[in-house]
Amino acid sequence: MTPTPGLTADRLLRRLEWRVVRRLDGRATGDYRTIQRGSGLDVADLREYLPGDDLRHIDWNVTARMDTPYVREFLEDRELTAWLLLDTTASMGFGPVARHKGHVLTELATTIAYVLARGGNRVGAMLFGGPTDGVTIPPGGGRRQVLRLAKALLDGPPHRGTGAPTDLSVLMSAAAGMAKRRGLVVVISDFLSEPGWENALGRLAQHHEVVCLRVTDPREHELPAAGLIWVEDSETGEQLFVDTDDPGFRTRLAAAAEEQRAELRATVTRAGAELHEVSTDDDLVRVLGRITALRASRRGRSGAMGGHR
Repeated sequence: MTPTPGLTADRLLRRLEWRVVRRLDGRATGDYRTIQRGSGLDVADLREYLPGDDLRHIDWNVTARMDTPYVREFLEDRELTAWLLLDTTASMGFGPVARHKGHVLTELATTIAYVLARGGNRVGAMLFGGPTDGVTIPPGGGRRQVLRLAKALLDGPPHRGTGAPTDLSVLMSAAAGMAKRRGLVVVISDFLSEPGWENALGRLAQHHEVVCLRVTDPREHELPAAGLIWVEDSETGEQLFVDTDDPGFRTRLAAAAEEQRAELRATVTRAGAELHEVSTDDDLVRVLGRITALRASRRGRSGAMGGHR
């Protein structure tokens, strides 16, 4: 998945620090605070008392106003544990040679890991597909952990298709077994997979905050008018002869892509996770800033509604 020949993990991280992280400071880094509720110092929310709750957490002022017992929930003053689930299957090699989907995944994963680790959090990763299939990096902190992740991604370029389609449920089920402690799970993939992974995603979302980043390339659904060409499925190797000059074909292709996008968004939402799209044409700072703004907005609306319960 090496973006440029001879690129090392250290050089990649330094480049991302200069071109991305410095520009993200003050915009994205504050978004990755611990999401766990416990007995720390910062109040996270108020809710009605339930049998078994610690009586010391009752908010007597709110209880008096509402005439119903309310308890305070706290953010735990301990670090967040995050898992990055990274799809390195053959379809992630699609796109321009200088910046295909695998390049974008490498930059996204390294940047997110760095931001999290710099905040004092622990980050682990699981890679799925190609030479890196089954590689697991146990959670750890610091710059060295980020370099370990970057090196694993740079050392394992996506492989050509073997005829076996991707099954993301394998990756997600394995992650559910590894990530025992409640935390953050970030899935980076193009989500071109056999059906059934949504059930595994739902199980993950029951115990973790799950964020899905779908990496796409415009050429997957916007073919130029280039006459009769062969197109090949990068994973199964299946080939199809198509007429790209046919406006009807291009229209159907775009409609199918839009339908697939809407279906994926609905599936991820039903599973209890959130979905964000990242294109190979996107500026990484802008897309991460957009994701941060959307997440902050959602949390703000959630907090406002929670305050009026």
